[in-house]
Amino acid sequence: MSKRWPGKTVIGLTGNIGTGKSVVRRMLEALDAFGIDADGLAHRAMSPGAPAYQPVIDTFGKWLLAPDGQIDRAKLGKVVFTDPEALQRLEAITHPIVKQVVDLLIRRSKKDVIVIEAIKLFEAGMANDCDSIWVVDVPPDVQIKRLVEGRKMDEDEAKMRVAAQSPQSEKLARASVVIYNANAYENTFEQVQKHLNEVLGKKPEEAVEPAAPAPVEQPTPAVASTVAPVQEDALTAKRGGPKDAEAIANFINKVTGQSLSRTDVLVRFGQKAYMMVESGSQILALGGWQVENLITRIDEILFSESTPQESIVSKLIDGMEKNSSDLQSEVSLLFLAPTTPDTVKDIVRKKGYELMQPADLRIPDWREAAEESAPPNTTLNVKRLREDRILKPI
Repeated sequence: MSKRWPGKTVIGLTGNIGTGKSVVRRMLEALDAFGIDADGLAHRAMSPGAPAYQPVIDTFGKWLLAPDGQIDRAKLGKVVFTDPEALQRLEAITHPIVKQVVDLLIRRSKKDVIVIEAIKLFEAGMANDCDSIWVVDVPPDVQIKRLVEGRKMDEDEAKMRVAAQSPQSEKLARASVVIYNANAYENTFEQVQKHLNEVLGKKPEEAVEPAAPAPVEQPTPAVASTVAPVQEDALTAKRGGPKDAEAIANFINKVTGQSLSRTDVLVRFGQKAYMMVESGSQILALGGWQVENLITRIDEILFSESTPQESIVSKLIDGMEKNSSDLQSEVSLLFLAPTTPDTVKDIVRKKGYELMQPADLRIPDWREAAEESAPPNTTLNVKRLREDRILKPI
């Protein structure tokens, strides 16, 4: 247990760019940890109105500003990743702010396990307060390949970004746990589960979310308009975990006609979570969602019936909002496909969501998240979950 945060087990998660830290963090979140993306918070701290915005402009100049008033992170990156002194000046601004925000998030969290993902975990002074230090590792050629393919960098830029960071060997030398992330996704998940159980001191019979496949359930019909209404008190909503991957794959396949495997769903757990509404052991609705940098994005909603009853829709949305609130999300961005039944759209309105365009969002971080997250041809529906914002001027 942490001395600074009594009652919490705090994992510090680090590793150089392209190693897959965020995937490992989301795996831990799927195992009921509260994840904090410190690097994402550093970006948010530089948004207009946030505490690092004016100091960064004062330090580096107004030439960094984009036409909309945002700090152009590409321009800033070209400065700080080629000039170690400039990087130190930037970190002297952002690190104290991020540490203050991380402290507040941990103290507010209801979760017992906290994961702080930070590329500068040691340099920012956060490692000293962690119970266990996890370092994610891959060979250098894998790092470069991921940056080129995943982040669309050219090879020279990718090599520059890797070279600008402190040596991976220094992080590995201080690691309590090393997660090797160059092989199959399931292999990484198994390492994460094993080491989390060890950190928590769990015996095999107490282990969290065993990775073994669950028994295959009977798939739910894609259209079941003749099914008798389900009583509301028979409905349960829960966040799906690794043991539910088989059932989730079966449901998605039956409703959409895809051919997903259990492994495919486990890979998706590295990108999003799934909320299930069940009656008994039968899945009636499924929502794909994630909370990233205190912003909820709901980009997938599926129902077993062509026109689901209101209690099922409400249960699904309530479940995702409840989990989002537990993760201290400030706003929910819900994207609906053109084929969404009008009855579902009406229920979404009743739940307090407002139909908007991304440009209508006045808070820059929310607007950016909406623009980046929107699946093609979807409509944006927005609901504020918290009145306070963590990175308003502190």
